[in-house]
Amino acid sequence: MPIDRIAAVEGTAIPLRGGNIDTDRIIPARFLRAITFEGLERHLFEDDRAQAGDHPFANPAHAGATILLVNANFGCGSSREHAPQAIRRWGIRAVVGESFSEIFFGNSVALGMPCLTAARAVIEELMQQAERDPRRELRLSLDALHVVSGDRSFALTMPAAARQSFLDGTWDATALLLDKYDEVESVARRLPYLRGWS
Repeated sequence: MPIDRIAAVEGTAIPLRGGNIDTDRIIPARFLRAITFEGLERHLFEDDRAQAGDHPFANPAHAGATILLVNANFGCGSSREHAPQAIRRWGIRAVVGESFSEIFFGNSVALGMPCLTAARAVIEELMQQAERDPRRELRLSLDALHVVSGDRSFALTMPAAARQSFLDGTWDATALLLDKYDEVESVARRLPYLRGWS
């Protein structure tokens, strides 16, 4: 399994307005009974979409978007990893917002879905652009920590350790283990409680 380095994400954006959007809204609890994450994307914001016919995730103009724009404290509430799983399985590859719940942020990093922050005014500007022109392309650079929209560039921030993990590919713990599988087996053979394992 090759190491997947993530230095940039580009594509159209889907603007999701509202602060404190919690994981129960992202993926309602009744859809968490399965033992895999397969199909969660079908239930992303299901209750919100049912209540508001003009929900961004129900708007065909945003189909195929790869960047999610959000406001403050996105992903708060319970620690379920199903929320970023559902978002990523829908097709989102990066989230840009005012701020994120710490657990949501960590679960997103583990999936290879960068969450970057920007000033409230920048988020508002990007959301307005995406609402006016859903086909407008954005380019996020984790290396330069900015987002380019048309001829404008806006500053982004991200914790240094998370940013570096995307740039060097260490965000993917499974790939790291598989990349050094001979070393893993060698250590396992030396451990008395794992003798006979292979």
